[in-house]
Amino acid sequence: MNRNDSLNSRRGFLRQGAAGLAGVTVLAAGRWPEVHARAGTETASPDRRPFIYRTLGKTGLKVSVVSMGVMNADNPNLVRAALDAGIIHLDTAHVYQRGRNEEMIGEVIKGRPRDSFIIGTKVKGGHQDRETGLFGADTSAAAFVEDFHTSLRRLQLDHVDILYLHNINKREAALFEPLLSAMLRLKKEGKTRFIGVSTHRNEPEVLRAAVESKAYDVVLTAYNFRQDHRDEVKRAIAEAAAAGLGIVAMKTQAGAYWDRERQQPINMQAALKWVLQDENVHTAIPGFTTFDQLETDLAVMADLALSPVEKKDLQPREPVTSAGLYCQQCDGCRGQCPAALDIPTLMRGYMYAYGYRNLGAAKATLAEAGLAGSPCDDCATCRVSCRQGFDVRAKVADVARLRHVPDDFLV
Repeated sequence: MNRNDSLNSRRGFLRQGAAGLAGVTVLAAGRWPEVHARAGTETASPDRRPFIYRTLGKTGLKVSVVSMGVMNADNPNLVRAALDAGIIHLDTAHVYQRGRNEEMIGEVIKGRPRDSFIIGTKVKGGHQDRETGLFGADTSAAAFVEDFHTSLRRLQLDHVDILYLHNINKREAALFEPLLSAMLRLKKEGKTRFIGVSTHRNEPEVLRAAVESKAYDVVLTAYNFRQDHRDEVKRAIAEAAAAGLGIVAMKTQAGAYWDRERQQPINMQAALKWVLQDENVHTAIPGFTTFDQLETDLAVMADLALSPVEKKDLQPREPVTSAGLYCQQCDGCRGQCPAALDIPTLMRGYMYAYGYRNLGAAKATLAEAGLAGSPCDDCATCRVSCRQGFDVRAKVADVARLRHVPDDFLV
């Protein structure tokens, strides 16, 4: 739920030192009348209205149905409040905020009982071919392990609960033996309790590869109400869950807005409930960034029923322009671009910029896509036909401007 709206002025003080800790204490003590009232639910404490927990597959880990994606968060008091409110699982990655995300989490969890939280982090396996998704010959298991140990140091932990091979979209990449063996060694050494794979696109193939591997414990997969292939994703999730894999859902908020102009917000609570009504999904990792958004997620943790209004809100808005934010990552554009641009990755960067307002992640995604120069200038007309009706050329030109913004402006 990557929603980077400004903090409500009444909660702005929570960014400040001791006052912020006082706000966290209110949540920790279970005095939540405002939390639940403002989220539109009854004003009950957790013992009167218990949160919903599920078991993360064969891992045996008990997780609240809503976990925290920390990717866009930069306020440690918000993370503390989430943990104190009953959220157990924090999801991060080696590359998030150039390592600062893991460092922040490390400071937040310092001194907390190790069995009171679950940490999942993700490490990239190396260069993947933009067309095939396969790892190159220069992919190094040693570099993967080194990056993971850097993550452990940032987190100030001797082990994580889940280590993911990050951003995989092909069966062959999920089963790439050098990296899979490295992860299994780390698990045997006690550096991670469980191993998993994350996937932004071609999710059914990756989910089924994880089952085939007989090695992975968890899959972190994109899954939301706007996916054209959501029924196929749902079937693959059911197969993976039946095989004992823990299922964690991401991209549940489908870009947060129907439009680039951010005038038509998606009903965040309804979108999250839609995913979690699938009982094969054990938890979701919406990336909330404000205390108001935390309140919304706490309400979902207690009640997954979709109201008639929420069901209506999940229907497409009219009109929704072709400048919308959410790319299906369907790969239908592959091979159409004369410059061989990695359009799905560029569209993901576009969503980070305009949907999540995370310009640092957007710029990093442009680099991941290998965007250089002004490749669209050489074409009088764009030959790429997007199934969703995106004006691909306009979007590429728009987001490509980030390449010229100094990194320290995006901190």
